Amino acid sequence: MDRSSWIQRYVATRAETERLAAPLSDEDRMVQAMADASPTKWHLAHTTWFFENFLVLATGGEAFHPSYGYLFNSYYEAVGPRHARPARGLLSRPSTVEIAAYRTAVDARMVDLLERSDGETRAGLAPLVRLGVAHEEQHQELILTDILAAFAANVLEPVYVAAPEIVDPTADEVSGDGCEPARFVSFEGGLVTLGARDDLPFAFDNERPAHRVFLEPYAVAERPITLGEAAAFAREGGYRTPSLWLSEGWDWAQHTSATAPGYTRFDDGVASVLTLHGRRVPSPRTPAAHLSYYEADAIARWLGARLPTEAEWEHAACSAPLTGHFRDEGWLTPRPQQPSGSADATVPRLQGLFGDVWEWTSSAYGPYPGFAPARGAIGEYNGKFMVGQMVLRGGSCLSNRAHLRASYRNFWPPHTRFQMTGARLARDAR
Repeated sequence: MDRSSWIQRYVATRAETERLAAPLSDEDRMVQAMADASPTKWHLAHTTWFFENFLVLATGGEAFHPSYGYLFNSYYEAVGPRHARPARGLLSRPSTVEIAAYRTAVDARMVDLLERSDGETRAGLAPLVRLGVAHEEQHQELILTDILAAFAANVLEPVYVAAPEIVDPTADEVSGDGCEPARFVSFEGGLVTLGARDDLPFAFDNERPAHRVFLEPYAVAERPITLGEAAAFAREGGYRTPSLWLSEGWDWAQHTSATAPGYTRFDDGVASVLTLHGRRVPSPRTPAAHLSYYEADAIARWLGARLPTEAEWEHAACSAPLTGHFRDEGWLTPRPQQPSGSADATVPRLQGLFGDVWEWTSSAYGPYPGFAPARGAIGEYNGKFMVGQMVLRGGSCLSNRAHLRASYRNFWPPHTRFQMTGARLARDAR
């Protein structure tokens, strides 16, 4: 991109973060619901620190404040010590106003850096600018999931924003209880190449290198698991049936006394879900959200199927358009979906692979063959977390559409369900 395009992309990304934080009060911005979440104030400051540390300071600039590196470093051991993650909600200072000033100052320095750079310099800065923008887009989604977790802990169940009146032509006359058997689309498998292509302008390091994988014939459901199916699982004793659960999942279910997906309540057989628009009663055909990996795996087993591997998911997604419901198109909740293909469909007609809900896969998060982290602190971005986590794919209704691609790998511990997490069924073609 030329100089003006770089600046425009940077400024637009930073403005979107401010837009997402705008509905929140100063008190809202300080709340931290749990150790896995962070206050909005911290997200605003950390994304700013990222640009300051890896671009402004690295090119000879000075730190805005000598202690901000300690307060807003997330997990970069090579950068230095940092404030403990579970205690981020204790930071009443710096104030919201001071963090706004920090963002403004770093933005001015970043724009100046990009304006002064010649073509060769911009080419050298490009990987870090792209990474910084993608990093901030990740935190934009986290701002929303983390404040929803905080609102869920409040008996008042606050509303982030009122629901917009958006006409969704794909969801006209959605009916049914959401328990209609899922139709499956078959894939022949074979030797396939997965991972980010070398010609992509940007991909995270954990998406590379591209590599070959052999897949046995398989099939995936044309739609995600629905809220109706999750409700039926609960109603028919799924949360009380140990044979449906992995051992660790059953321990989790007992420890948490889970009886429904996260933020979901069953009252007289009707499922209501706490959303960023307040508590709502979605269509049963809406993708089930806020499922832990354990729940997703158990529901899949109850439905006589399994979760796809991440290789199966990506191979299927490569033949599907990047369409769905995304934050930048006005959505903050998953949308109901109708069956789109016949039972014997040979041409993939998958829906909801992108947007709506992140989809758990059965794959543990690990390195691809030939993966090597970058040198220095930036190499800590993804590689150090390749243990004890499961891979999710596809993005959610809280994601930016342009942020996603078939090779994108998200990852969370299996107990996680405060994120917009759902699942899709798979089975062996045999």
